[in-house]
Amino acid sequence: MRLTVIGCSGSYPGPDSPASCYLVEADDAEGRTWRIVLDMGNGALGVLQRYVDPLLIDAVLLSHLHADHCVDMTSYYVLRKWHPTGPQPPIPVYGPKGTGRRLAKAYDLPKRPGMREEFAFSTYTGPINLGPFVITPTAVEHPVDAYGLRIEAHGKVLAYSGDTAETEALLDIATDADLFLCEAAFRDGVENPPGVHITGVHAGEYATKAHVKKLVVTHVPPWHDSADALREARSAYEGPTELAATGSIYEI
Repeated sequence: MRLTVIGCSGSYPGPDSPASCYLVEADDAEGRTWRIVLDMGNGALGVLQRYVDPLLIDAVLLSHLHADHCVDMTSYYVLRKWHPTGPQPPIPVYGPKGTGRRLAKAYDLPKRPGMREEFAFSTYTGPINLGPFVITPTAVEHPVDAYGLRIEAHGKVLAYSGDTAETEALLDIATDADLFLCEAAFRDGVENPPGVHITGVHAGEYATKAHVKKLVVTHVPPWHDSADALREARSAYEGPTELAATGSIYEI
């Protein structure tokens, strides 16, 4: 399984990265490469094209419906609908309840058909089987319906926190993960709004409790110094810890 960081800037695009977007790839038993995208935030579709033809994406999984995690689905809709080779068949898009309606509204489309001719929308209800992947969504703590994702393939585990405040659900998502991709949008030692995000210290603490093999800190907003988030995480987790960066590739 391979993870490519497409975008990792928290809350809005930064000068060096789009907002949240991650490409995950794995081969099935017949050697076919399956490609899924986790989130499609502001600016992500442009950078995604450096690493894969967007028409080769097998499915998109949206952690929640804040713009910095989903708004470039409107551009992806245009690409699939108006591509010179003709309209593309719909691909699965998983997300919280109301995902299709929300994306149609973002592009000022009528509810019917909305984007349903381009995307086959499904609401998270339980584990998802896609090619070699088994993806388990788990509700986390955020001002809107939001999910973390546990992605398994070939005995390896990638855990993705999505956006979340402190919650024991992160342990369900991350336990024994080979790589834990965890947000750290808040700074430690200051008064932060409740129920929204976690700090680098929290990310490190959850990584330690979950016995993960590697921690990758992500979703740091441009108004913060990402090096601070990394230092915080390393203060609470002794394992390998890195900052997510656009273009970083991890073999899991």
